[in-house]
Amino acid sequence: MNHINLNKRALLITIFIQVFLIIPPIKAAEKITFVNGIFNRTISLSLLEQLAETGKAEGSLKNLIRLSNQSPEKISILLNQEIELPLVVTSKLMNSTIGEVIILRIAKIIYPFKRNDKSISVPAIRSAVIDGIYKNDGKLNMIRFLKSYPNKIMAINIPALLKVINKAETMSELIEFFSSSPLDKIKEGQN
Repeated sequence: MNHINLNKRALLITIFIQVFLIIPPIKAAEKITFVNGIFNRTISLSLLEQLAETGKAEGSLKNLIRLSNQSPEKISILLNQEIELPLVVTSKLMNSTIGEVIILRIAKIIYPFKRNDKSISVPAIRSAVIDGIYKNDGKLNMIRFLKSYPNKIMAINIPALLKVINKAETMSELIEFFSSSPLDKIKEGQN
């Protein structure tokens, strides 16, 4: 009996050493690189955090926002927009067939810089979502996702992102069109 307890202690000590002393801690994203073909622009996560907190952009982020014709205040709102996600349900969804399809599409947009490989980007996305939810009591926003992304430099593919945004806008317009019951209005003689 004492021999078994000794083996358990040795196993626990070995696990402790491997986890805390040998395996280096995973680094979260420190920079985001926006990729557009052969061109890219890198900004630090701290600049995005500052924008999220103050609504004001500085440095290279200010230039990037100006070039994209966006409002820093609107971007700040988007960065802070929280989504409630139950941890267990989200984990199950991400590991389902439909979740896999969604994550594969996201992995074409967001991936570790210079490593656009789904075998790396899919687990990184899952990890960032779960870690972000876990650390923030079931809520996730873009800044928390970025701070949980397990790679020093995250790439965002601008053309792939714009494709998704255009599709989402089209789907949104289509849903709005059908939900406003246009056929009923036509039958009633309204425009």
